Amino acid sequence: MEALVTLVGAAVVIIILRDVFHTLWHPTRHGGLSRIVMTALWRLSAHGIPGRRAKGLAGPLGMVCVVALWACGVALGWAVVYWPHMPEAFVFSGELEPTEHSRPVDALYISLVIVATLGLGDIAPAEGWLRIVAPLESLVGFALLTATVSWVLGVFPALARRRALALHICHLRRAGPTAGHLDSDAGAVLLDGLAAEFARVTVDFVQYPESYYFHDGHGDTSLALTVGYAAELAERARRAPHPGARLSATALDAALDDLAAVLDERFLRTGENRQTVLAAYARDHGGR
Repeated sequence: MEALVTLVGAAVVIIILRDVFHTLWHPTRHGGLSRIVMTALWRLSAHGIPGRRAKGLAGPLGMVCVVALWACGVALGWAVVYWPHMPEAFVFSGELEPTEHSRPVDALYISLVIVATLGLGDIAPAEGWLRIVAPLESLVGFALLTATVSWVLGVFPALARRRALALHICHLRRAGPTAGHLDSDAGAVLLDGLAAEFARVTVDFVQYPESYYFHDGHGDTSLALTVGYAAELAERARRAPHPGARLSATALDAALDDLAAVLDERFLRTGENRQTVLAAYARDHGGR
């Protein structure tokens, strides 16, 4: 029975570490704890809680919830590993009575002390294998803290790139480039730059899918509400006599196709063409 409970605790730890791995270093479309939490909060903010502010909180609150679940899962998993072996596999300070401090809550206390690397020493592992396992938990706790910081430092620059692209498109819309502007070397360079920016944003959605669940508002920084104008520019430039402009328009079209494919595969799942996918993206982020 002790071995079975220990294996259950180890399985919980492995599941949490697998989720951290697939969230930060090997993102996949198959879900996981982070994906479930972020999607649930996004849908709740969109359909269950009225108001723009609620939708704006979905992404940040989702990240906080995911990190909290990771930390709690690791601590609970290791506590389940320790509990069946208490008190005989641990040494207690003189002020503590071992039989009175061998409850599940004491196992959780030991786990929290170790994962937080506090090193209080009032209860410490005595058996050889536990003296190896406990430092491993400390390493996992340190890695989890580092992973959380890395996650934040990765997601927010991705958001900045997405919002900067949206603002760039808005500036172009205000400038109102004509067919003559697009039918030139400058027009080709302009479209090339947009294609490169869309490629970066597409990679961001693949590498940091959680960034999708951050609402960009209803202004000029919302890519969901401005991407349609970029498609319009590509359509106009494809008919331009300038060969460079036509080539750049084709590249921008391909970049928009890639963006729509990633959005549909990972988030929207409409199974439709690019125009329908981008319209669904706009609706999902508050557009009409």
